[in-house]
Amino acid sequence: MSSEVENLSHEAVDNLHAHHPHHCDAKGFVRAVEHASEERGLRLTPLRREVLELIASIRKPIKAYDLLDLLRQKHGNAAPPTVYRALDFLLQNGFIHKLESINAFVSCHHPADAHQVPFLICDTCSSAEEVCDERVADLIEMQAEALGFRPQAQTLEVHGTCKHCRKD
Repeated sequence: MSSEVENLSHEAVDNLHAHHPHHCDAKGFVRAVEHASEERGLRLTPLRREVLELIASIRKPIKAYDLLDLLRQKHGNAAPPTVYRALDFLLQNGFIHKLESINAFVSCHHPADAHQVPFLICDTCSSAEEVCDERVADLIEMQAEALGFRPQAQTLEVHGTCKHCRKD
């Protein structure tokens, strides 16, 4: 193991506060996205806001068709393209993350900042924790650069069992 990776491992243990479970204050999160949208001149339409509120209020990653089902309870005529357009807007502007391995969406803990973060995904309860430690993304970018590789996107998803499920 290289000393950089070894230091990263030791520092990561020291920085456990950097892990954020996805059950933050939903209203505060939506306010932060509204503020970021205003600052960037983005249009957070009522539907985009509603999709964002649903994602923020769910305590675990949610799939697009589950969002659609929730929207149909309020708006009987909601269609898949409508949800996907809202998700695309929220993704493109960094307000949510897509967990590719489970094809689901979670709110971003830092909606005002563009960043790449790893996720710890529990295979038992489907919870996801955003690991807000830019050293992980930086290390991957350094390794890519050393190999002459130019990354365009970076998603790191680690599957396992969370502490709550391990206790059960």
